Amino acid sequence: MHETVFLLWHTHRIDSTDSEKLIGVYTSEELAEEAKRRMVILPGFKDCPDGFEVVPALLNKDSWEDGYVTYTF
Repeated sequence: MHETVFLLWHTHRIDSTDSEKLIGVYTSEELAEEAKRRMVILPGFKDCPDGFEVVPALLNKDSWEDGYVTYTF
């Protein structure tokens, strides 16, 4: 059995590059939302309040089971 945790991410686009920050890992979606409410008033985060995302993840399970491909332009 895999336990679900909730990751709180913040992404901010700077000069056509995404700046991604993992804020924390929480045992419930509610705790992740509480953390979001604490973060959104802080410097930097308050300039991009729509950049938060809560993502569920399974413990002890690979997330990239099929590998990945890098595209260059």
